[in-house]
Amino acid sequence: MASTTFTGAVTSKNGFIGAVTGNITGNVTGNVTGIVFGTVQALSGAGAVNITTAVTALTTTGASQALTLANGGTSQFKTIVHVVDGGSAILTPTTAIGFTTITFTNVGDTVQLFYSTTGWAVIGSKGVTIA
Repeated sequence: MASTTFTGAVTSKNGFIGAVTGNITGNVTGNVTGIVFGTVQALSGAGAVNITTAVTALTTTGASQALTLANGGTSQFKTIVHVVDGGSAILTPTTAIGFTTITFTNVGDTVQLFYSTTGWAVIGSKGVTIA
C-alpha cells in the first residue's frame, strides 16, 4: 500500500471549504467545526433547544428540567449532547414521529434527530431514554 508524507505547508483547493493552506489537522478541525457544525448552542437548565444550530450542548442544573424543540425545516438534522450533569432533562418536541419525550440523565447521553415533513424522528441515540 502506498503512503504519502506531507512536509511543510500544504495548499489545496476544495469547492466546499475554499483554499486549504497549512496544517492539515488544524484545517480539518477548524473547517469541519466552522462550516459543517457552525455555532454550538450552549443550553443551561430548562428552556428551548434552538433549531438554528446543528448541535446543542446541554448542561443540566436540576431534576426533570423541561426542554422544548420547535418544528424544524425539512431535511434538518439536530444533535443534542448532555455535557454537564446537574440532574436530568426531558425534551418534548412540538411534533415527533414514534416517540413523545427523550430523557437525558448522564453526561454523554446523546440523540440525533432528523426533521421531515411530518416531524422529528430519532435517527441515533446513546444513553437517552426514548418514550
